[in-house]
Amino acid sequence: MGRAAGVSQATVSLVLGDKWRGRVSERTAELVRGAARELGYRPNLAARSLRLGRTRTALLVVPALTNEFFARVYAGAARTAAEHDFGVVLYPSPDGIGPARDPFASARAALDGIIASSMAAGALGAIRGAALPLVMLDSDPADPGAAAHVNLDIADGMRQVTEHLLALGHRRFVHLASAVDSWTFEVRARAIGETLRGVPDVVVRTVPTALDVHSGRQAAQAALTGPGPRPTALVCDDDIIAAGACKAVRRLGLRVPEDVSVTGFDDLALATAVEPELTTVRLPAEQVGERGMAALLAVLDGRTPEGGDLRVELVTRGSTARA
Repeated sequence: MGRAAGVSQATVSLVLGDKWRGRVSERTAELVRGAARELGYRPNLAARSLRLGRTRTALLVVPALTNEFFARVYAGAARTAAEHDFGVVLYPSPDGIGPARDPFASARAALDGIIASSMAAGALGAIRGAALPLVMLDSDPADPGAAAHVNLDIADGMRQVTEHLLALGHRRFVHLASAVDSWTFEVRARAIGETLRGVPDVVVRTVPTALDVHSGRQAAQAALTGPGPRPTALVCDDDIIAAGACKAVRRLGLRVPEDVSVTGFDDLALATAVEPELTTVRLPAEQVGERGMAALLAVLDGRTPEGGDLRVELVTRGSTARA
């Protein structure tokens, strides 16, 4: 390649190793890069990893990938990783949110770091001892066990939902709350309570449910047929639960949103597949993955990761109306 660019092999190594600034001119660097492109050159990542003592591999630990949100998180993380010649090994917890075995004989020898969702925190038990840098996604920022945190402004999302329903005149609420023991769902419940506190004539009841359509339907049916005045708004922790809630409303001979308003959270593809389409909170899932991988790269380089929660957005559709 040095012959093709008309430079020494040492100059080629400096340019392709991204160590040329201040030692090689911009024009020479571009000649080397152009020759590399024409010759179809690809760096020997295995040799470079041995030289640097890095595997250039990150582990992404998420719940089972039946959830579209985490598939999008992976897409974002993998895209950022590829830009830095890193690979991402995807490790979905086999039982969705429960513990899982260490996927490697020695995680420390096979990985540079770990990115993990708080919903899959139980799967980390076997590999925490590897003393690898850990970036937590959507998790308690006060947790001292992580080198960095990447969070969404979940509380603001649930405030936006609740204020939207209050503005429509709703005062009888049921919160169909995920039964998963996770910080992200604790934040949602706390945000609803804080937003409704002190509002005159408000009644709010929490009904826990598993994260699937069938369970969401059962929980919503129980909430709608229980004693006392029927709720006019079902606030769901997830679009999947909300889809089940819509089914419950229809099976009881009621209508969404004329009789009962229903809201979701996440803005999955499912949100526009149901009829009426769901009012929900859009989460930038791919950006979560991108920021998580960028945070891990920063930690590995001794830099401070980007801070601040990622913004979320209320998307108003046909599943909500005036009480």
